[in-house]
Amino acid sequence: MAKVQVSREFHGKQYTIETGVIAKQAHGAVLVTCGETVVLATAVAADSPREGVDFFPLTVDFIEKYYASGKIPGGFFKREARPSTDATLNARLIDRPIRPLFPNGFRNDVNIVITVLSYDGINLPSHLGMVAASAALSISKIPFSGPIGGVIVGRVDGRLVINPGPEELEKSTLELSIAGTREAVMMVEAEAGLLTEEQMLEALDFGHAELKKLIDLQEELVKKAGVPKMPVKLILPEENLVQKINAKIAGEMVQALNTDGKLAKYAAIDALQARLLTELKAELGEEAYAKKEKEIKEIFHDVEKAAVRRMIIEEKRRLDGRKMDELRQLSSEVGLFKRTHGSALFTRGETQALVITTLGTADDEQMIDGLNPTYKKQFFLHYNFPPYSVGETGRMGSPGRRELGHGNLAERGLKAVLPEHKDFPYTIRVVSEITESNGSSSMASICGGTLSLMDAGVPIKAPVAGIAMGLIKNADGKFQILTDIMGLEDHLGDMDFKVAGTREGITALQMDIKIVGVTREIMQQALAQARTGRLTLLEHLHSTLPAVRTDLNQYAPRIESIMIPVDRIGELIGPGGKSIKKIQETYNVEINIEEDGKVDIASSDGESLRGAKEYIAAMMREVEVGDVFENARVVKIIEIGAFVEVAPGKQGLVHISEISPQRIGRVEDALSLDQVVRVKCIKIDDRGRYNFTIKNA
Repeated sequence: MAKVQVSREFHGKQYTIETGVIAKQAHGAVLVTCGETVVLATAVAADSPREGVDFFPLTVDFIEKYYASGKIPGGFFKREARPSTDATLNARLIDRPIRPLFPNGFRNDVNIVITVLSYDGINLPSHLGMVAASAALSISKIPFSGPIGGVIVGRVDGRLVINPGPEELEKSTLELSIAGTREAVMMVEAEAGLLTEEQMLEALDFGHAELKKLIDLQEELVKKAGVPKMPVKLILPEENLVQKINAKIAGEMVQALNTDGKLAKYAAIDALQARLLTELKAELGEEAYAKKEKEIKEIFHDVEKAAVRRMIIEEKRRLDGRKMDELRQLSSEVGLFKRTHGSALFTRGETQALVITTLGTADDEQMIDGLNPTYKKQFFLHYNFPPYSVGETGRMGSPGRRELGHGNLAERGLKAVLPEHKDFPYTIRVVSEITESNGSSSMASICGGTLSLMDAGVPIKAPVAGIAMGLIKNADGKFQILTDIMGLEDHLGDMDFKVAGTREGITALQMDIKIVGVTREIMQQALAQARTGRLTLLEHLHSTLPAVRTDLNQYAPRIESIMIPVDRIGELIGPGGKSIKKIQETYNVEINIEEDGKVDIASSDGESLRGAKEYIAAMMREVEVGDVFENARVVKIIEIGAFVEVAPGKQGLVHISEISPQRIGRVEDALSLDQVVRVKCIKIDDRGRYNFTIKNA
């Protein structure tokens, strides 16, 4: 295949997509270049459906190669190991908008691999990877109803910008990843600095309009390099069997769905399925039944889905009897444990999050090593979803993609209200343990996280609440937005639209859909309904804990700061760190020194903290003529006088004539080693040596 290349300028940068040079045995392979950032995306599909699966087996991998930014991996083996959190999140970001665009019933394995080959530190590979994955699929034989475009929208100085670099994002009040087709939005992920619903809609409109230009570029490539799509075998239920099962269980399905309580409802549905399987096994015979069992279960699921959707759209009735905009019952408490620095238990219906906050020092900061320069994180949120939370057995292991994604969303939702690190110099770790789940557990983590931070005494700017909105949309365009969706409404619905924010504005946004895009009207209504629900949640949080605790937990470290001259940082550290190590060991404290001369001293013991702070202050004090020192210590006695230490590292001579108003014959007659005396500086010579007096102090 000959090299094919298309290019265009997009917001002041040249975007190039080329194919036909690298990875020619893949079914689709493209290089996307912007600036000096280059990503390779490959797409490969199996020739036949995978046997025995009732889902679409799509895998998206985002591979960060350290060589892309001229780095060598750390560690003993010096090679890339498991994907970083950022790589995992980028893979999810690409998977979510493309998954709904494959044919219903398509069961062939599809593997998409996005590899970052070069990274210039300016043009982010995440959105380039999204465009590359779409382009690779679009030119390949794999059936795909794309292409899609993907961009990042920032808001710098009140102005919307497309695909800002890391420096611009530092100043931006918005980081919105948006992907979509020409007709509709497919995926949204955002972190925001208290933007209003109107400002968020403006950014969504802007992003969707601009990403269409990247779709134009891909369509140009498809015309030049696209190949015919492969014939596929779609695994769809047999129509006669569909009608037969519908006739048997449609009415009873509604009764089962109306059962109160998640576990009781699921038990009723399972019992109905078991009865259906038994009946059909007897009717079809064991051999025919064995071939049809998976298909029967899939049809059963479709009947369940249709019943739920009909109840909501036509009857305006939800599974638990709530109104369309009504929240589930709320319950919260704080301060559950004495030893943890902050704790909260937040319950919404049958979803419950136990959220714990721990305060640490600079030694607890998380080092992030990836394609960007290594940096430290002072705030991180970890989300855990144990199997017992849904009444199941299972292995407990390292967090998967779902846990990382939910934790990242909750972290972004809370980050906007945290105090500046210079004002509250703690490392903050929040852990959300999902102890029960029936939908919206990431949003429960945000609500519980707010209470836990407040219980820990973290001076957040405002409480944050999170809520998940759902969507049911039928073939003729009628739709219904649902507030605070539970598990079945999420599983059987068309959209999961999560919104977090304060009273003033939005801090985080995430949208996943199962249909081919949502319109502006749907997003506008979902945002408005979410705001109403969010305000109700914030009232509940306020009633649980009206204000941030004024005191830290007794077991939390105390951190106090002192400023020292930048040119004296080396003096505080000492040769080989000797001075600072001595202070830390003597007072049992942790000391962290910033480049601007800010010294943070941490200890859980107030007396030790004060002692270390006074020691450093004394060490940094400049001695001037006339200064009086109350606690000077005699460190050496000589024939003509005594040397006294007035501050760490600062010693001077008290001449024998300056010891006492009366004449003394020997210094030892008036002073002894380690004696504490009051002295006054009377002279500093040209060499910086100090002379003190006791008698005139």
